[in-house]
Amino acid sequence: MSFELKVKTFIEEEQLLQQGDHLLIAVSGGIDSMALLHYFIQTQEHWNIQVEAVHVDHMLRGEASAEDRAFVQKYCDANDVYLHAKEIPIPTILAQENGNTQLICRRERYQFFKEVLQKTNANKLVTAHHADDQLESVLMALTKNATMNSMQGIRPQRIFGGKSLIRPFLTVTKSEIGEYLLRKGLDYREDASNSKDTYVRNRFRHHVVPLLEAENPRVTEQVTHFTKQLQEDDTFLMTLAQDVFSQIIIRNNENTYRMEIEAFQLVPLALQRRLILILLNYLYKDSNTIQSYALLTSILKLCDTTAGYAEIHLPEDFLAVRRYGNLTIQKKEPLEGLASPEKQVISTANGWTTLTNGERLRVVNLHDLSSELLTDTAQLFYFNASKLHLPFYVRARRDGDRMLLKGMDQPKRLSRLFIDEKIPLNERNSWPLLISQSDEVVAVIGVRMGIFFSTTPQPNDDTVLIVD
Repeated sequence: MSFELKVKTFIEEEQLLQQGDHLLIAVSGGIDSMALLHYFIQTQEHWNIQVEAVHVDHMLRGEASAEDRAFVQKYCDANDVYLHAKEIPIPTILAQENGNTQLICRRERYQFFKEVLQKTNANKLVTAHHADDQLESVLMALTKNATMNSMQGIRPQRIFGGKSLIRPFLTVTKSEIGEYLLRKGLDYREDASNSKDTYVRNRFRHHVVPLLEAENPRVTEQVTHFTKQLQEDDTFLMTLAQDVFSQIIIRNNENTYRMEIEAFQLVPLALQRRLILILLNYLYKDSNTIQSYALLTSILKLCDTTAGYAEIHLPEDFLAVRRYGNLTIQKKEPLEGLASPEKQVISTANGWTTLTNGERLRVVNLHDLSSELLTDTAQLFYFNASKLHLPFYVRARRDGDRMLLKGMDQPKRLSRLFIDEKIPLNERNSWPLLISQSDEVVAVIGVRMGIFFSTTPQPNDDTVLIVD
């Protein structure tokens, strides 16, 4: 099958184009993107589409980068294609952020692509990813982050900036693209950095892929079929998972989700993974975070049982908590009416902490307790630090909060405790609670202390909380 027919068939099978589409083609000047631009210039009447181009000069290779832009501009002028071009000072951004060069280049490049899409009539961004890129992506995912999502590789199309991003060359190899360009007598620019092993993808391209091709010259084609099947299977399973998600996961707000673990456990494991993936897509924008195998596994493990309390800290200040048979994922945010986050932490190293209600708290080792720390109004509460893992912190009441009190077999709901202690209704939601590192309420400051504290030192007590 000829190059042109393979691309045409792929576009039709994946429904990448519709009559009247306005394409914005990303062109670096390299072999792949020049072939992409040429293909659509030659076939725009057949597809009944409009074509524009977009180019980014990352300013990383000095004069060579500027020459790339001039080369693309000349070709576009000769073929009556409008070019949107921009210089982005990546070296300056790198100096400020000290980040990964490739990631920053990609972020800035795609941000410009998005801006151009939004200010023009273009409805689809087109990139020149091909079958070799697909193979490399799967191999990289396999060695780094082999999740069900990452192993599907590059998709033919996805939503981008409220519009579409399509990849019509995913079915053809780089050698086929080179042959097409040679047959058409077209020139291109070679990026010298492509020959270096500095980047992970280049190392796979130069060393791993040739070994696989020596074993099976059609390995790229095999992987293309493999990813297509995975994508089709996953699309079906994700449709099922979306239905289940709406049934068992409750969204309280954009930063809080809750579900009953027993209901989650009744779902097949394949759908459990996808339920978590859907949830992560709501919480995060970064694809590396969403596709993290460690993150997926840790949340699944948290749902292995309904018994006891457990929590895991997630990226971007989210917290996943298992409590009373429920899993809650929420943003850790300071609540109105309490001290700022940096003053909430209470440990032996922090000295005095003053709460908004005027109370002062301090934790000291028992052997460091001295009369200089005490006033006539100070109250002392002794405890064993191995049972109450420090540091403590202070927050306001949340729905469902309970505290275990001496003489009781079950924790008491704080809503009931506030009623029993005659705390004014308007003060209950901002009353300071002392919280252990495991997010357990251990004291209602100025009202009741939990089971772990005593007013006289017990044999194993080694630490004291001073309330003044």
